[in-house]
Amino acid sequence: MATDSSALAAWEKLVPRQVATNGIELRVFEAGEAGTGVPVVLCHGFPELAFSWRHQITALADAGYRVIVPDMRGYGGSSRPADPAAYDMATLCGDLAGLLDALGLDDAVFVGHDWGAAVVWHMALLHPDRVRAVAGLSVPPAPRAPVPPMSILRSRLGDDFYICWFQTTEPENALRADIRRTLLSREAPTAAWAARQEPAERLPSWLTEDELALYVRTFEETGFTGGLNYYRNIDRNWELMEPLAERTIDQPSLFAIGSRDPVGTFSATDRLDRVLTDQRGQLVLDGAGHWIQQQRPDEINAALLDFLTGL
Repeated sequence: MATDSSALAAWEKLVPRQVATNGIELRVFEAGEAGTGVPVVLCHGFPELAFSWRHQITALADAGYRVIVPDMRGYGGSSRPADPAAYDMATLCGDLAGLLDALGLDDAVFVGHDWGAAVVWHMALLHPDRVRAVAGLSVPPAPRAPVPPMSILRSRLGDDFYICWFQTTEPENALRADIRRTLLSREAPTAAWAARQEPAERLPSWLTEDELALYVRTFEETGFTGGLNYYRNIDRNWELMEPLAERTIDQPSLFAIGSRDPVGTFSATDRLDRVLTDQRGQLVLDGAGHWIQQQRPDEINAALLDFLTGL
C-alpha cells in the first residue's frame, strides 16, 4: 500500500478537467491509458470527494485500467444546483451516462461507496447497456420497499435518526459550524449531536492532517447542501423508480462492507441474491468501519482487482 503521504502526493499530481454532462459540469480526475484500458468509474458518497479514492486510482491505473473519478454532482469542483429536486437518482445516473458520452465510452465498470454505491446500483438498472460490471461498498442494493422509505426509517429509528434529521433545514449550519468535527465524527450527525458542540474527535490512523485539510478546505468552500440533497430525494426516488421494481441487476457484481459499519444495522445486507443475479463476491472486512476504501485500501484494492480480472 502507498503511504498516506505518497497517496496524497500522487493525487496532487493529477490534473482534473471539467466535463459537461446532463446540463452540469463534473470535475473529473483520470489515470491510466485512454483508449486501451478497461474504463472504471469510481463514485464517492457523503460527505466525501473524488479524493476519497486516492488509494484506488493509482493501484487500478497501474494494473492497466483507465480510471475515471468525478466529484459527484453537488460536491467539490462539480456543479451544485440549488434545487433539491436536481439530485434524484435518475438525474444522478444521467450524469454518469453523459460522462461516458463525453469521454467517448460505450460502457464502463462502475464502483461506488455509500451514496455512490446507491447510484451505481441504479445505474445498472437504468442504463444496463452502459454498465459492464458493478461493485458497491458499504451500501447494498435492496428490493423495493413496500411503502415510502422515510416512513419506515422514522417508525423504526425515530425523527432524530440522521437520515430523518437531514430532511430538515437544520443540518446545513450545524455541519458547517465545525467542519473538522463533522468530518471526524465517529457517529452520524443528528440534532442531539449538533447541540452538544463537542470538540472534534482525534484523527483516525488512516487519515493524515494534510488529507483532512484537503477535505476541510473543500467543504468550507462548498458546504454540505449538495450532499444533503441526495437524502432529500429518498422518497422521491422511491416513486420515480417504481417501474424498476421487478428488475434485477444482471451484470457481474461485487459487494463489500466493514463488519463495524453502522449502515449494516439498518440496510438489508442479507437479501443481495434477490437483486444481484451474477454475484462474483461478497466481502465483509472484519473490524472495518464505513470508510473502507480509505481505512483498508490494500484489501479493497485486492478485491477490486480480483473482481476486474475475473470479468
